[in-house]
Amino acid sequence: MKLKAKATARVVALQLLDKVLHQGQSLSQLKAQTQGLNSRERALCLELVQGALRWRWRLEFYLQQYLQKPLRNKDRDVQVLLLLAIYEITQLQTPDYASVNEAVQLTRALGKSWASALVNGVLRKCVRQQQSNSLPLPVSESARYACPDWLITAIKTDWPEHWPAILEASNQRAPVWLRVNLSQFETAAYQQQLDARGQRTQQHPIAAQALALEQPCDVTGLPGFAEGAVSVQDASAQIAAQLLAAQAGERVLDLCAAPGGKTCHLLELEPMLALVAVDIEAERMQRVQQNLTRTRTQAECVVADACNPDIWWDGVAFDRILLDAPCSGSGVIRRHPDIKSLRRDTDIAQLVGLQQQILQTAWRALKPGGELLYVTCSLLRAENQQQIAQFLAQQPDAAELVISPALGHACEHGRQLLPGEDDGDGFYFARLGKLH
Repeated sequence: MKLKAKATARVVALQLLDKVLHQGQSLSQLKAQTQGLNSRERALCLELVQGALRWRWRLEFYLQQYLQKPLRNKDRDVQVLLLLAIYEITQLQTPDYASVNEAVQLTRALGKSWASALVNGVLRKCVRQQQSNSLPLPVSESARYACPDWLITAIKTDWPEHWPAILEASNQRAPVWLRVNLSQFETAAYQQQLDARGQRTQQHPIAAQALALEQPCDVTGLPGFAEGAVSVQDASAQIAAQLLAAQAGERVLDLCAAPGGKTCHLLELEPMLALVAVDIEAERMQRVQQNLTRTRTQAECVVADACNPDIWWDGVAFDRILLDAPCSGSGVIRRHPDIKSLRRDTDIAQLVGLQQQILQTAWRALKPGGELLYVTCSLLRAENQQQIAQFLAQQPDAAELVISPALGHACEHGRQLLPGEDDGDGFYFARLGKLH
């Protein structure tokens, strides 16, 4: 997509949304392209893109009602523009005339002046319906829950009693959770510091170092952030290091470690670990190293495929292994709404195969009497309890260990946290012990 216009929030948002929807790029990797905007414009840009991705299927439903005939494939840039503008009109507080006028101007920047009248007509109809509280009611579950049909079906199948709550929670804005570095502060003491600054927080019932900000802020300005006193990490994700409970002197492997939140948390809980962090992507491993440096912790960082132990394993068995397996990400959609557009139902079988391969490889590196914690941010049973059931059936020296406290929902194997429960993301945990 080529735009003859200077970079503004809406211009960059249009480019980013097009890259996610039509080039399959991850929004997390694209965020760097907003750095040229000032803070206000950057915030608007990300709000527009994330919001359009979160509500995409409902916005497309609205657009279908407004168009007399579908747009041609070569005019998909106009459709992306309309989705962004409809989101802004229906969800944000921008004056309606500004949303409409900016969108009309962007048709010219796209080199499609012919679309100005079309965009103007569609958006003015949307404005009238929004003002009269008469927006069309979604008729399909896909439009109602703003979710692709295949994922609705999968969640319905796996969570028949919880699926509406899961889908609704996945469309909510996630809170900012902090992780207090215990090597520098007790959680309560750091909370008191924030209270004194007027920044109210809530503690989590299970994740002992987790504090949720009642009002989001620039976390780099928090007390001691630059020195690693506090980090941003969802409360559910923080439970992983707590469950693994690595002890001083133990040799620990963190597989699929990037961006390093769990790596640093393990070391903050117990600095005297011999920890090896492995991830396949060099760029993401740089983030692990940056987080280690900021939190004043140390680990051996190795860029390697988790399925190729010849690179990351020296033959000395590990006491404990944290396997944060690559997965569908279906439990963290509220933080990463682009997952709904990027994932396909055909991805699941491939992910299950990869998870199985990594799990079997990791198991060989675990010492007898050692423990492996299998973690995903997925809600799908094929990636979670069915994966563990198959592993236990095939591995005679593996036994499931009890997870305490009994968090979330009991599964045939392991336990599942659903998105929104205790205001955390959706995560799955299974503890496995090696018998001999």
